Amino acid sequence: MRISARADYAVRAALLLAAGDPDGSLKAEAIAEAQEIPHKFLEGILNDMRRGGLVISQRGANGGYRLARPAGEISVADVVRAVDGPLVSVRGVRPPELSYNGPAESLLPLWIALRANVRRILEGVSLADVASGRLPGDVDALVDDPAAWTNP
Repeated sequence: MRISARADYAVRAALLLAAGDPDGSLKAEAIAEAQEIPHKFLEGILNDMRRGGLVISQRGANGGYRLARPAGEISVADVVRAVDGPLVSVRGVRPPELSYNGPAESLLPLWIALRANVRRILEGVSLADVASGRLPGDVDALVDDPAAWTNP
């Protein structure tokens, strides 16, 4: 699985909003500067997040962006899906829509298992979890494995 720059920037922007005042708004320029995200790129990302129901935007001098729901109710998966679509796809196709023949037949269950694990992690972690620095125990357990930090 590859996390796109778009998804990374979206999660970082959402985390900045999650860490801020729930009743306050942040301007796109402030988010871009704080997270070192190209401003124009961020504007498109925030628009996708708005269309996805994750952020609310307000125009004017006191305008900006804020989360549409409490940070504990928005998962990292929600953010990634809003800007990139499905969490796992193969050649742009969702795994259940694929079929393989011969020795590749058991590849489909492998892709399904991969998708299930990605979902379990990203749907199980909220913006509030990440913003607070307290990740769920199953995520901490994966991170505690030294092999998780190395590239084979």
